[in-house]
Amino acid sequence: MNVLVITGSNRKHATSTRLAEYAAQLIREKGHDAVLFNLYETPLPFYAPDEKMEDNTHVAELKSRMLEAKAVILATPEYHGSISGVLKNALDHLGQSYFSGKPVLSISSSGGAVGVSSLLQLQAIVRNLHGINAPEWISIGGSQRRRFEATYDGYEEYEGSSDIEERVQRVVGSFLQLAQALNPDQKP
Repeated sequence: MNVLVITGSNRKHATSTRLAEYAAQLIREKGHDAVLFNLYETPLPFYAPDEKMEDNTHVAELKSRMLEAKAVILATPEYHGSISGVLKNALDHLGQSYFSGKPVLSISSSGGAVGVSSLLQLQAIVRNLHGINAPEWISIGGSQRRRFEATYDGYEEYEGSSDIEERVQRVVGSFLQLAQALNPDQKP
C-alpha cells in the first residue's frame, strides 16, 4: 500500500519531520511504501484560487503523489496553538478529490506539553476534505521531543524514551490496520 507522508515544517531538522520519518520507517518495515513530501525541501507557492498553478512542479508533484496514495499522514509542528502555515497552504492546494475516502493520521510536535490544538484543527480539515481520520493521533511535546531532535544519537537515555517509540509504533500499526481495511485489495 502506498502511504504519503506530508511533513509541514519550515525547519531543516524539525522534530515533527523526524517523527514523520520514523513513522514512514515503521510503515516500510511492515512492507508498505511510504513516500515523504517534505514541505521544507519542496516548498509550494502561496495558494491563490484565481491562479492556475499546475505549471508549478512542486504543486504538480504533490497532487500526483496524493492521487497515488491510499493513505496519508499529516505532520505539523504546533505554532501558536495551530498547524503550520506551510501545511495549511499545501492542504489549500488540494481538494476533496485528493482526500475523499482515504485514511489520514495526524501527528504533531509541540514545544509545550503536547500539540492537541493543532491535531484537532487537522482533523477538522480532514473531515472537510472528506478524508477519514484515524481514531488515534500522535503528539509529542516537551522532553518527549528529545528522541526526534537532530542531535539525538540513539545512545542517550531520557525519561520516557521507550514509551514514545512504543506509542508511535502502536498508533502507526493501528493506522495501517485502518488503511488496510479501507483498501483490502492493497497488499504489503
